[in-house]
Order: sequence, then structure tokens, then C-alpha cells
Amino acid sequence: MTDATPPAPAGKDVRDPASTRPIAYWLLVCCAMVFAMAVIGAITRLTESGLSMVEWKPLIGILPPLSEAEWNRVFGLYQTTPEFRIYNATMDLAAFKQIFWWEWFHRFWGQLIGFVFLIPFLRFWVNGRIPADLWPKLAGLFLLGGLQGVIGWYMVKSGLVDRPDVSHYRLALHLGTAIVIYGLLLRTALGILDPLPLAGWATESGRLRKHARWALGLTGVTIVWGAFVAGTDAGLAYNTFPLMAGHVIPPEVANLTPWWINVFENTAAIQLTHRALALLTGLVVLGLALRVWVARLPGRAGRVALLTAAMVLVQIGLGIATLLSFVWIPLGAAHQAGAILLVSGLVWLLHELRPVGVPKR
Repeated sequence: MTDATPPAPAGKDVRDPASTRPIAYWLLVCCAMVFAMAVIGAITRLTESGLSMVEWKPLIGILPPLSEAEWNRVFGLYQTTPEFRIYNATMDLAAFKQIFWWEWFHRFWGQLIGFVFLIPFLRFWVNGRIPADLWPKLAGLFLLGGLQGVIGWYMVKSGLVDRPDVSHYRLALHLGTAIVIYGLLLRTALGILDPLPLAGWATESGRLRKHARWALGLTGVTIVWGAFVAGTDAGLAYNTFPLMAGHVIPPEVANLTPWWINVFENTAAIQLTHRALALLTGLVVLGLALRVWVARLPGRAGRVALLTAAMVLVQIGLGIATLLSFVWIPLGAAHQAGAILLVSGLVWLLHELRPVGVPKR
């Protein structure tokens, strides 16, 4: 028996990890910043700060108001919004500044991510450090990040005209795109650092990878319904567990017609769907972890599976605690962070299980 890494399959372009490791580290920094961005976004949402900035000025709007006159101007713009007229008509400038800073910081951090991505990308490109097969992926990630900024403004606009809240569909799109960007960044970085994971040589890895894809897909759908819960304030209703107002299935879940619209628009049905999806996702992830552990695969797959299983249990616990606390802001932010950590574990596990084939002799 030998610990030597198996030879690369014939025809595979396996680059030297040492030459591209700085690119991987840069992508991991971007991952961390996107993770922080999602948590900042959760706090912005939970503090009801997201509609405080009614102008979208990429780059030139990176600076906050620097004079009393400018503060009065942006406050005046906010006073024209439905949120101010309906909910915050008594708000003064000092109170406005408190919500403004969270939204400003959210947008500032998003633009900072753009700079942290673009400048090293250009430097790596000019210096010829980016392999030909990696360049389209990195360029696509940058374009996707720019699209995310447009989606963010598209979301905010939904709460500036006729309604005092953003559309929960647009909120889900914004969060979902952030998760996709995060997952692609992490997957790309892992592929550079470890292009031929040991578990991928095992024949069982292909079947386990299908299971892992289902787990990741279910996690994504659960996150989308979590955004629906946040966008409709469904987390402020039925703050008991496991029952909802004394019912397993509250009678209000079918109040809307046609019937299928309830899971998208009805507060009771949205929360019930999120609960059901979370528990189903937990079972699928735990089943995946058990299968990976029993398979005794080489490399890190077993340890990553156990970490992911632990994370799904923590995430379910955070969701229940958030609900019982009537969405206490620290718990709500932790719940969002937990969702991203769960995605991280599944993306990492999928990488470890990536089939690399049998080398040709």
C-alpha cells in the first residue's frame, strides 16, 4: 500500500497547484467577503434599513452624505417613500441616520467586493497567471457580481413606489444570486487547490455525488423559502414549534385562490413550507453524511460530511430559535450565516466526491 497520489487520467489538464495557489487564496478572500455581505444584508433587512437609500449611484455614490445639507436632501427623498408615509412618519433625521448607515454599508461592501475581485483579476491576467480554461470562469463571476448589483437595485425599487416593502420574490432572487456567486467562488477555489481529490478515485463517489447534488438543491430551495419568510414577515407569525398556533397544519394555509398561490403568497403556507423544506433537507443531508461515512472513502470526504451534518443540525436549531425569539436580530443574522455555511459544506463535499475517472494505462 502506498500514500502516493494516483496518476492523473490521460487527457486531463492538471495544472501545478503551486503556480495558481495565489488565485485560489484570492477567491477565498472574495468568498469571505460575500459571506460577510450576506450577513450584512440580513441585518439590513432585519433592521428595516433597506429602503433608506432611494438613489442608485454606482461608484459615485460610494461616499455617504458629508454635510448637513446633503443629509437633509437624502432624508427628504426618503420622506417621499411609502415606507416613511405609512410606518415612519414621525421619524426625525437622527433616527433616519441609524437605518441609512446599514444600507449604505451594505452597498459600500458590495462595491468593495467588486474592487477586490477586479483589481487582482486584471493583475493576474496581465501577468499571464490565469490558465486559459480558468479565464472564462473568472470573467463570468465578475459579470455575475455586476448583475447582482443590478438585481439589488431592482429589489429596492419594488418598495419605493406603491408598497412599503420590497417584493419577496425579488428578495429571494437577490439572496439566491448571492448564494450562487458564493458557491461558484468556493468551488473554483477548491478546484485549484486540490484538482484531484482522493475520494474521487473511489467507484462509490459518483453515486454519492448524486445524493449530494440533491442535498444542495434542497438547501437552495429552502433558502429561497427563507427569503419568502423574511420578505413577507412570516417569521413574526406562528412563533411556536413544532405546532403552528396549536396545529400541525394551520387551517389558514389554503385561504387564497387559486390554491397553488398559497405557498408563495400566504404567510401561514410560506412558513409551513419553509419548516417542511428545512426538516426534509436535514434528513437528506444526514442521510448523505451517513452514506459517505460508511463508504470509508480516502481523503477528507468523511470528515467534511460529518461537519456538514453537524452544520445542518445547528442550522435547524438556529431556525427554531429565531422563530421562538420573534426574529431577534442576532439570531436572524446567525441563521442566514448558517445557511451559507451549510452550502459551504455541501459544495466542499461535492468537490471531494468529484469523480476523476480511471487513468489510462
